[in-house]
Amino acid sequence: MTTNKKKLLISDSMGKAGWDLLAARDDIEAKSFPHLIAPADLVLRIRAEGGVDGVAIGPIRFGEAELAEAPRLRVVARIGVGYDSVDVPALTKRGIPLMVVGIANSPSVAEQAIFFMMTLARRGAHFDALVKEGRWPERLKVKPVDLLGKTALIVGFGRIGTRTAKRCLAMEMAVLVYDPYVPAESVRAAGYEPVGDLDAAVARADFVSIHCPKTPETLAMFDAARLRRMKPSAYLVNTARGGIIEETALHAALVEGRLAGAGLDVFALEPTPTSNPLLKLPNVVTAPHMAGVTVEAVARMALAVARNIMSVFDGSPIRENVINQEVLG
Repeated sequence: MTTNKKKLLISDSMGKAGWDLLAARDDIEAKSFPHLIAPADLVLRIRAEGGVDGVAIGPIRFGEAELAEAPRLRVVARIGVGYDSVDVPALTKRGIPLMVVGIANSPSVAEQAIFFMMTLARRGAHFDALVKEGRWPERLKVKPVDLLGKTALIVGFGRIGTRTAKRCLAMEMAVLVYDPYVPAESVRAAGYEPVGDLDAAVARADFVSIHCPKTPETLAMFDAARLRRMKPSAYLVNTARGGIIEETALHAALVEGRLAGAGLDVFALEPTPTSNPLLKLPNVVTAPHMAGVTVEAVARMALAVARNIMSVFDGSPIRENVINQEVLG
């Protein structure tokens, strides 16, 4: 029996499948912490443990303060794929890999994007209210639209964007893809139309679905100027990260009739306050950052997180899940 166990602190948002996998190892001791813990409290938790060998986190901030309390830390695993809240250069400087869950939740996020598109196009919330409020006679005042024959613009052609594009194609939509980091030939080979000018592309699209990471390059990518280029009949969907869309500009576009509607799983501030004016609009459908959180995705992510951590401890990190590849040598 191994006595020098590796200590892990893991967000309680990780699914049971991951805990079970870690529990089968006699060289690992894993403890949970609340996924909504304040960063300062996470620092205290690490200190109380006398440091840790690995952590698995949700969207909480993680950087220098946490690292200072964990001199023997070997791996940081995200229970997800986004990592804008993690100080990657600080990890890289220490030679610590940041690992994400790969494709574990991408099908679920793609399905949420399609759900938003269909709910907006078919006016799901509006018609649901008509029936429940006894306003059936009003049903013909505003008609829904088809996805058939419409043009979808996929912004970001990674794990999630590729799956969303595939689902749009199945709905018999024309699919444009904007991703300056993916060769146009690869996009064409997949059956879609690559576009290099985002402004020109948004002017053509009936649906725009955002699937790029939040970076200095993509922050406020959809500002007032870009939103003005969209069709008044178009819909904007964001299942990526808050801040990529300027919320004030989006609100103005929706109120002024320059955009037909929006589906938002993410917000600039989360939880977004109930006073957010976007929440008052009938042409906005929302979710509380749940696109990648389904029963199945939680299980897949939990297994991926546990395997990521164990791969580092076993000396063979799963390379495709490491964000800062330079630490692998």
